[in-house]
Amino acid sequence: MSKRILVVDDAAFMRMMIKDILTKNGYEVVGEAADGAQAVEKFKELQPDLVTMDITMPEMDGITALKEIRKINPNAKVVMCSAMGQQAMVIDAIQAGAKDFIVKPFQADRVLEAIQKTLG
Repeated sequence: MSKRILVVDDAAFMRMMIKDILTKNGYEVVGEAADGAQAVEKFKELQPDLVTMDITMPEMDGITALKEIRKINPNAKVVMCSAMGQQAMVIDAIQAGAKDFIVKPFQADRVLEAIQKTLG
């Protein structure tokens, strides 16, 4: 059975890029969200195997959403996505329970490596 992934990013273009990488490599993208609040709702609804989460988003940022998701499921697997130069946020994300992070612009091999490593 293919692994089910929720893609969260406020930029539709970024969601499309990551979705493209995942589906071409046999993963099933079960949902998308454009902000952290939507991400938490979709997580409850879809129960994905993994979430890719942008850090900087409107409504609720990725780190807050990550904490909310981990309250719902302490074993949730979340891979954070951030633009260059957000090292402090990446550290916050890891401390909040993120399993890995990917830097934008996305490189397909790095995205897949993070996902495969996180899903074990």
